[in-house]
Amino acid sequence: MRLKLYRGWWYAVWREDGATQRRALRTKDRDAAQRAIDDLQRRISEPAATVSGIYPAYLADKGTERAVWAWKRLQPTFGAMRPDQIDRKACRAYTATRRRAGATDGTIHTELTFLRAALRWHNKNTPAVVELPPKPPPADYYLTKPEYERLLAAAAAPHVRLFIVLALASAGRLSAVLQLTWDRVEFERGVIRLGAGEKRRKGRATVPMTDRARAALLVAAEARTSTHVIEYGGKPIARIRKALTTVATVAGLPEVTPHVFRHTAAVWMAEDGVPMAEIAQVLGHTDSRITERVYARFSPTHLRRAIRALG
Repeated sequence: MRLKLYRGWWYAVWREDGATQRRALRTKDRDAAQRAIDDLQRRISEPAATVSGIYPAYLADKGTERAVWAWKRLQPTFGAMRPDQIDRKACRAYTATRRRAGATDGTIHTELTFLRAALRWHNKNTPAVVELPPKPPPADYYLTKPEYERLLAAAAAPHVRLFIVLALASAGRLSAVLQLTWDRVEFERGVIRLGAGEKRRKGRATVPMTDRARAALLVAAEARTSTHVIEYGGKPIARIRKALTTVATVAGLPEVTPHVFRHTAAVWMAEDGVPMAEIAQVLGHTDSRITERVYARFSPTHLRRAIRALG
């Protein structure tokens, strides 16, 4: 492979299968052209990277628990594929397969978003075309206070009841609550640190304990056999959704997912007139505009000034 100047522009020229191949390097600068041809030669000589090589490297650099979770679903379909083999057809086939397995479009959207992020991390000009299913509107279901009390009353298992209390009292995400350890429960200060140390993960706030949360934590602390707050048989809990579905059925409520508690907490705060900026801090949102877009309508003062203008 060599450089060739043609009408003021540099090209890479080489012989392949007895024919001359030429590729524009899109530069008139000799040094830039040399760097471009070096990159081209390296890409040609190196074996094509597959998603199974790209995604774990992405996880090591940028990975989150959600990204790890997504990879377990993505790997069987996309692991052996090169980025240039990923197109709309492949993504639509994946979406159809996941739907048949019972996954919602919101879940599939999240999984493919992580795939796209990994491929763009590997190459910002990736040839992959990742098509996402339409993202459904955010779930609007939340618990009323009487419904919440019914749910608590129906929770016979101590670890499920403790999860329900903490999930609402902290407004934390599922992973944050399940991964909470006792060293981050500070009874003296009266706070729960959902994030760990200086490398606190995005969206994990430090929140004051409610009276109910403190009481539940004190009982659990006396009986603890694990470093994790939510435990069963001395081991941390990895999944709780099935147990919540059972409890909701006993309580005569629609399906209650772990996210319902976070959503409920935000709605209750908004209904009580808590400023959106404070709700954003509790939820761990980096931009209160996100909070306002979803929860401002629950505030008792929402649009009141606008309506007063109408007489």
